[in-house]
Amino acid sequence: MTRSSQPPLVSVIVPTYNQAEFLAACLDSIWFQDWPNLEIVLVNDGSSDGTTLVLEDFLRDVEKDERSFASYYDQERDEIRRVHHPRYQREGRVLRVLTHEKNQGLAPTLNTGFAACAGKYCTYVPSDDACFPSMLSEMVAVLEQGADFVYADMFIVDGGGRILRQFSLPEYSFQACFADWYLCGVAKLYRRDLHERFGWYDPNLLAHDHELFQRFALNGAVFRHIPKALMSLRDHDRSREVDLHAPESWKRLLEESKRLVGEARAFLSRQG
Repeated sequence: MTRSSQPPLVSVIVPTYNQAEFLAACLDSIWFQDWPNLEIVLVNDGSSDGTTLVLEDFLRDVEKDERSFASYYDQERDEIRRVHHPRYQREGRVLRVLTHEKNQGLAPTLNTGFAACAGKYCTYVPSDDACFPSMLSEMVAVLEQGADFVYADMFIVDGGGRILRQFSLPEYSFQACFADWYLCGVAKLYRRDLHERFGWYDPNLLAHDHELFQRFALNGAVFRHIPKALMSLRDHDRSREVDLHAPESWKRLLEESKRLVGEARAFLSRQG
């Protein structure tokens, strides 16, 4: 990227279903990224909680909310002057909201979002997770050097945001990231044209990201790892064992991933 060129657009898909409690903080973590050219495509997958109200409040705050800080003490007047500024920057930011009237599940929701986005690079962030401010800029730098897909380490946090552990992922090899186990796909950014070349998330699977990213790899996509935590992933307690985290869904997801690992191992065996 030259100094005079426009920074490439990055698209962040935010799928959400009944995560009103965490949604605004997730959107803040994306909006306040230090990358200057960003679109957020939020897909509300038929939420029945307060998600719509959270979105209305967020959009209103983006347009109208202001903050201030003390900037100068005028001793003669015994007056502290304040600088007033918008709470949210607006330049280089776009937020679009798409809605499924009925819940369709995560894979169809992701496909809705990615089909609507326009970025050169794209990712998705679950609406109960949060990105660290430099996540996108650090990942774009790796993609601009020729990689197709970049992933980073993450913190696992509890419902209150306390860090439970750092999840450090392996340096990329097909063996380590797909044939040992699926270890590359949470904090990530990739070229949007991978979808045009290799397809979308499979709505018949719960392990749809595992299958898609393995499909990318099998077709020659170049993966790179950033050995640094750039995202926090929320580990819910048992009171929120719903959707993918419900016991039966989690069991099915693990069975799908075991099958995909078997396919990855078979691929390596055929390679000799």
